[in-house]
Amino acid sequence: MKPPTSDTRSPLTAPPLRNPGQSLDEEIHRLLDEDVSGYLMIAAAFLLITLLEWLRWWQNHPPQPLLYTAITVAVIGYVARKLFVLRRKLRQLRLARDGERAVGQYLETLRACGYRVLHDLIGDKFNVDHVLIGRAGIFTVETKTYHKPARGKPEIVYDGERITVAGHVPDRDPIAQGKAQARWLQNLLQESTGRRFAVRAVVLYPGWFIKITAKPHDETVWVLNPKALPAFLEHQPAQFPETDAQLATYHLSRFARAAT
Repeated sequence: MKPPTSDTRSPLTAPPLRNPGQSLDEEIHRLLDEDVSGYLMIAAAFLLITLLEWLRWWQNHPPQPLLYTAITVAVIGYVARKLFVLRRKLRQLRLARDGERAVGQYLETLRACGYRVLHDLIGDKFNVDHVLIGRAGIFTVETKTYHKPARGKPEIVYDGERITVAGHVPDRDPIAQGKAQARWLQNLLQESTGRRFAVRAVVLYPGWFIKITAKPHDETVWVLNPKALPAFLEHQPAQFPETDAQLATYHLSRFARAAT
């Protein structure tokens, strides 16, 4: 096959849509390429300096190996501490990315029910993990992936107002986050199409049992295990016309490609 030349062009007329967890994947690569590599280079540089000083001492040059050894130990200790923090952050990011990928692959099965699925829509310093468009309407989907505790009952409790994960309140309110994403998507579609579509939010917790203890104060937000989502969608009235679904999908696809 001939290599590309200046008089050839790509057969793709538009960039591909984003994949599930792509924002998290990009953040993982950034951490590895910038932070981890930088700290390792600093540690390697001081280690080299120390080895050179010991070489000078071995060759009877006036060395200062103890000084350089002390400096290197301090720098390596600093780098080790930073790498330990980065390792924990990378572990969390990878778990979140894998959760988004798993949920994204599960949502793809809803295409058989007539739903359109978009992944990783980029906003201003945030992203919407997934968007579902179909017979029941438009939904933003936020995926929350947590390690299960080694002991205790691994359940998520939703009392209609707030969520607790294995007895702990999350640092960031997922209900408020889901509602904010739904409003953002609603405003985005209104700016693009001139129409105001109703958008609801779904917060999914893969692998967890969801216990709902009271009727939600805001029924525009669902808190579910991903496997329960199809049944919830099935029980919604088919009130979203196919023409509206096509219109919303077209404009959101254009937005996603432009943001790539």
